[in-house]
Formats: sequence, C-alpha cells, structure tokens
Amino acid sequence: MCNLYSMTRAQATIRALFDDIVDNAGNLGPAPEIYPDYPAPVIANTPEGLVLTKMRWGMPSPAVALKGKRADKGVTNIRNTSSPHWRRWLGPTHRCVVPFTAFSEYQSGVGPKWFAPKEDKPLAFFAGIWTEWTSVRKVKDGETTDRLFGFLTTAPNATVGRYHPKAMPVILISPEAVHLWLNGTTEQALQLQRTLPDDFLRVVDGPL
Repeated sequence: MCNLYSMTRAQATIRALFDDIVDNAGNLGPAPEIYPDYPAPVIANTPEGLVLTKMRWGMPSPAVALKGKRADKGVTNIRNTSSPHWRRWLGPTHRCVVPFTAFSEYQSGVGPKWFAPKEDKPLAFFAGIWTEWTSVRKVKDGETTDRLFGFLTTAPNATVGRYHPKAMPVILISPEAVHLWLNGTTEQALQLQRTLPDDFLRVVDGPL
C-alpha cells in the first residue's frame, strides 16, 4: 500500500492543466512527504464545479473495520471497487485526481522504495475518490466533519513489483485519462483501474 508520496510541483502547473478550475487551496508549498491523514491537494468534482482544494488523506473505513475502535484513521488505498462500501463514491460527483511527483511502496526488510514518472512525462495523478464525512479521526479532537480522499490501487507493474509485489496506485499520465476518470461513466472510469506500463516509471532515491 502506498502510504507516503510527494507533491512538489508549482501550484500554477496544476491549474494550467485544467479549464475553468476554481482554486481554493490557498498557498500550496512543496510537500516532499505526505502521510495518511495529512491535508493534500486534489482536483475534485464538487457541487461548486471542478476545484483545486486540500482534503484529508483517508476515506471512511468500512463499519466492520471499526468494531471496537474509538477513532477511524481512514483508508488511503482502495482496491476492491466492487464492495458496496466503495461503490457509493464511484460516480463522477465523488471522483478526484491527486497530483504527485513521486510515491513510495514499502519493501520488506528494507523500508520505503520511491518511484516517479520518467523525466519526459508530464505531471502525473492518482485516480481518487472523495467524500465529506463526519467522524472521529483522532480521539483528542472529537467528532469533525472533513473532506476526505483516497486513491485506487491495482496490480503492480514490473518496476514496482520488483520491490513490492502486492499493489501500486492507479496512475493517470495522459490528459485524456484524467478527463475520462473525472467525467466518464463509472464503467468507463473503472477501465482505468489497470497496471501502468513498465516504462512509465523509474526508481528514485527519495521524494522528488
């Protein structure tokens, strides 16, 4: 599972890739280490239209996972899109894309291994979903209402699978794929839950 990634591109670079986008993310500085439950930039379909904003990383957990727990830390990575818990958020109104410059996967016995798009590729995005949710994220904070996001995973390609054979994020490279994820039917969008070709990623020493 990807539980650490970086986003260090300029805010204007993100905005320039989308027409008629509303930017309410405030001042986005470089974020070389984004962990679960951190606020992070996403581009989301919202009632206000397409918005660049910050959301908290970690979708609501299924009820079965919360038995006996006082707080919901959230689910960062989503694989089983056939689950009723996730199906409710797969329509266009709950889809988002998450910009990133590099991501890590945990290599057993070694620690995080970092991956990034090839240098000739444009800014890449994770295929994500989002919702507004009231829950207890941290016991000390009590109940809060937050906009939450997570992103889909799929089988790893050879570049990632060499170090982490379980999964990798669903990555969107082309503008066409980003548009389809944000605006296509659920059936069309889920066709993008597939493994990225091997030659689109490189192994890097750390966050970029």
